[in-house]
Amino acid sequence: MDDRQTKAEWVKAVLERHGAALTRYAASITGDEDSARDVVQDTFVRLCAETPEHLDGHLARWLFTVCRNRALDVQRKIHRLVPLADDARDATPDDRPSPADAMEQRETAGLALDLLETLTPQQREVVRLKFQGGLSYEEIGGVTRLSATNVGFILHTALKTLRQRMQRSL
Repeated sequence: MDDRQTKAEWVKAVLERHGAALTRYAASITGDEDSARDVVQDTFVRLCAETPEHLDGHLARWLFTVCRNRALDVQRKIHRLVPLADDARDATPDDRPSPADAMEQRETAGLALDLLETLTPQQREVVRLKFQGGLSYEEIGGVTRLSATNVGFILHTALKTLRQRMQRSL
């Protein structure tokens, strides 16, 4: 097995592990699924220029940082953040227990997404990196240039605010 084949397998494994989360994260910044896919593609093009050894131990942080920077570049070019389409909010799994339960879940999820948009941009980003990206506080700190302690505080404040607003809305 030559080095190119090994590297291609590594990139493929990274894509399978992080591709979907990066796309969701990029879409949360750009507001557009097509732009998000382009951002993730650019991220992986840049990954191809790196070596596994260079990114060992901080791969996820590197991926999300590159993805974030590229998505912010795209967002600056279009000068506005477009919210996710209503059909993306209403998506539910096929194995829903009953139509009534599914409707309640959609309404609750839609409300949560609507309320997420009422948070500050920094709070939204930290929540998305944690729950959509699955990153640790340290990794989020590396992406956002915040300390892990600050990430924890922002996340705690954001979740507390969301919880209070959800209770008032239900």
